[in-house]
Amino acid sequence: MKATLILRGGRVWAPGSPGGFAESVAVQEESILAVGSEEEIRAHQGPATRVIDLKGRLVTPSFGDAHIHAVGGGLESLRCDLLDLRDRHAILDCIDRYRSHLEPGAWITGGGWAMEAFPGGMPTALDLDAVSGGHPAFLPNRDHHSGWANTEALARAGIDESTPDPPDGRIERDAQGRPTGCLHEGAMALVARLLPAPSRAELEEGLRAALTRLHDVGITHFQDACIGDARELGMIDTFDAYRDAADAGWLSARVRGALWWDRTKGVEQLADLQGRREQSAHGQFRATSVKMMMDGVCETFTAAMGSPYLGEAGKGGTHAGALFIDAEEAAEAVHALDDHGFQVHFHAIGDRAVTVALDAIASLPEERRGMGRHHLAHLQFIAPDDLDRFRALGAIANFQPLWACCDAQMEELTIPVVGEERAGWQYSIGSLHARGARVAFGSDWPVSSPDPIQEIHVAVNRRLSHHEGEAGTSGCEVPFRPEESLAIADALQAFTSGVAYVNGDEGELGVIAPGFQADLVVLDQDLFGIAPDTIGDTSVDVTIAAGRVVAGDE
Repeated sequence: MKATLILRGGRVWAPGSPGGFAESVAVQEESILAVGSEEEIRAHQGPATRVIDLKGRLVTPSFGDAHIHAVGGGLESLRCDLLDLRDRHAILDCIDRYRSHLEPGAWITGGGWAMEAFPGGMPTALDLDAVSGGHPAFLPNRDHHSGWANTEALARAGIDESTPDPPDGRIERDAQGRPTGCLHEGAMALVARLLPAPSRAELEEGLRAALTRLHDVGITHFQDACIGDARELGMIDTFDAYRDAADAGWLSARVRGALWWDRTKGVEQLADLQGRREQSAHGQFRATSVKMMMDGVCETFTAAMGSPYLGEAGKGGTHAGALFIDAEEAAEAVHALDDHGFQVHFHAIGDRAVTVALDAIASLPEERRGMGRHHLAHLQFIAPDDLDRFRALGAIANFQPLWACCDAQMEELTIPVVGEERAGWQYSIGSLHARGARVAFGSDWPVSSPDPIQEIHVAVNRRLSHHEGEAGTSGCEVPFRPEESLAIADALQAFTSGVAYVNGDEGELGVIAPGFQADLVVLDQDLFGIAPDTIGDTSVDVTIAAGRVVAGDE
């Protein structure tokens, strides 16, 4: 059989081949036809075969992403995009420039501000008033667990000193009890519900922008971690955007959607979830997972911890955060979802949230625990007693490795409120891998960069590359818990076959072998032949999805 595409003249990372590498790979339409030496693959070349000369470059399976918000990331990139800014003045200048192009009365939307850019991690409405020119403004931060509103937005929402905190959130207040402009967790919905819903055309534009960005960094398959109306996170429902793109034939990535579990409804929402799954039962987009948000984040004292935070004003060392879904309800939900064939995708940051999520999986019959491929995302704090439970329960550890570094947020906003002992429980990737637990990686974009190369750099080096951090800062120079690092091959597997396994696609994606879908990337340098501290200097030259070049050139 003749190939439609051949890549030759470099190194092909194919662990199933002798020595773990091959010289060339042949593709026939959407699938990998053969992997081997240049001589072996040359037999598949015909007059219509396209040949890419690798010139010594490395080919790996394309990257996946086990936890991402792709449409949201695309939309934010087209709006007031603050993601790459770390300085208060730069953030305010960006908002001012964006505002200058708006129609009168339009909302300032977008987001991605960094907590470390503001004193105590909290910007104020007065800051935003100075650059919003009378427009209402609401901007979620990078992790979408806090939102920044100006005075006009607070007024439209009716938020003042008499407004109570919602059960699942908090309004940041000054010493007199007046709202300062920051809204945490469920309190974000008080303003977010007022935002104009994006049109179908805007959602399409956001998804197209996302696909371009993701293909540029080598991603061709992913799990979108929130499909539903999650206004408490400042997120909008993207189900129709994915389904429309799949039906129209231009969804160039394979997408698995995690449907949003509304924590106010309980198991009665199962029929709606099943209906959505049935509406997306075929093709590039399938909604096969359900997202359960167990807690918040530690920087705002909303992650559920096993013991109290240190030094939170007004709490007297008694506040340990709270579960958004209590242990009994979580176990009931997991049983119901597992019974109906859904995978459960947990958000779990605090060690208490991790324990309760694992307990919910443990409550399933033993023979079913690993079958659902239930996975826990983020896993910032894992209590030592829980490390052995992941493999025993068949629970997949879904890490965002870019966060496993000693950056400003870690040093200024995290460690001071959790203390040194719990700081040593963070991002225990190496410990879980050594115990035989399944590990998969994701980015949580737009919370942080979607670039798998930068994530792999941190997974291997436990510090940022100079592309993500500022040269000479502690974030670039000091490894964070270096004993938790991974070897390059293990980090690559977490972003390739690891993601494919999470999504039930391990028989088709994540490996370069005959019969697998031809999802490949060409990297400009050989990750196995360079110093580990230069991994972050690597770029994706070519991305191939289902045998078609979707980004880059030869």
